[in-house]
Amino acid sequence: MTDDEPGRGAGTRRREGAVEGPARGVLRSETLIVLALSLGASGVSALISFIGSVTKAGGLKAQAATLNGSHAPGRPWLDLAWQLFGIATALVPVVLVAHLLLRERAGGLRALGFDRRRPGADLGRGTLVAAAIGGSGLLLYLGARAAGFNLTVVPEALPDVWWKIPVLIASAVQNAVLEEVIVVGYLLRRLGQLGWGPMAALAASSVLRGSYHLYQGIGGFFGNLVMGVIFVLLYRRWGRVGPLVAAHALIDIVAFVGYALLAGRVGWLPTA
Repeated sequence: MTDDEPGRGAGTRRREGAVEGPARGVLRSETLIVLALSLGASGVSALISFIGSVTKAGGLKAQAATLNGSHAPGRPWLDLAWQLFGIATALVPVVLVAHLLLRERAGGLRALGFDRRRPGADLGRGTLVAAAIGGSGLLLYLGARAAGFNLTVVPEALPDVWWKIPVLIASAVQNAVLEEVIVVGYLLRRLGQLGWGPMAALAASSVLRGSYHLYQGIGGFFGNLVMGVIFVLLYRRWGRVGPLVAAHALIDIVAFVGYALLAGRVGWLPTA
């Protein structure tokens, strides 16, 4: 891997690409700000939500966590406006990361392997990863819920209107781009520049991924932690977040759209 290739500074070697002096302090502050504006804040929110759930009577599986709900019930056009607004604003931290990497003269998101240079390879790899993780993730969720360690996850509770499926797909893609760009590509790059070792960076990325899924319960935390470990290892192997974005988007699309089509029609799928 050359200095210009994605993945450089991702913590693949101890202190590889690390910076010193004032620049280190700037990168540390920058990383904390990006996380505070995005998934770091989501992790704190999920922890508060989890505390509320475990201290509520009735057990976790008797409670529900809705991922895509209506913002204006009975007013579909206003609801659509809110849905699109939420998806667009959720991607602002990704735009900030692109700006910071351009200012660093690293080539923007291309430094993380999020570009259009290898769309076929990215989609192919992503499809294989999604197929491997999706089924096992569903089994883990069903098992954790049955054991009382997880809330009932409701992937969507949108009204039956024409924009329902497109919004669910857009939401899935937004989740994938936000999480993989920031929690894998950007965070590993910055931690590598700050001198973190490979295992410490892997742990930080994986625990962060698990933390902002804690609102779903213990199963959501550990399932996503394991997914985080796998995704970090794949990123270090491929040097690109593109396949990870594709895999994550496909997993979420199947979950969101599949629930919309199957909820109440099959007995094995829990509903609120």
